[in-house]
Amino acid sequence: MTLADRIASYQATLEEWLRGLFHGLFTHPAYEKIEQEAEDTEDAFMLACFPDAFGIPSPVSYYTAELLPYLEDEFSAWERRMWDRQSVIERKGHQYHF
Repeated sequence: MTLADRIASYQATLEEWLRGLFHGLFTHPAYEKIEQEAEDTEDAFMLACFPDAFGIPSPVSYYTAELLPYLEDEFSAWERRMWDRQSVIERKGHQYHF
């Protein structure tokens, strides 16, 4: 193995390591924050559309029921997540560092 090959191998390893370090320090936490914010926004939208699922009367539930076929997959996951109180409280606690 020549010196040029060893230097190229070292540079490739260093570049891969630095790329992983940058992803772990900066990029991945940003993606997590964006995903959590999107999920919170989706939860608020679903709660505004389907409050009857939790016993909250809504005068517009007749109109929002038309959205149910389009949101069927998201609705079941959202309902499961909302009924699991521990996960909701835990998520909000992480948001405010409790």
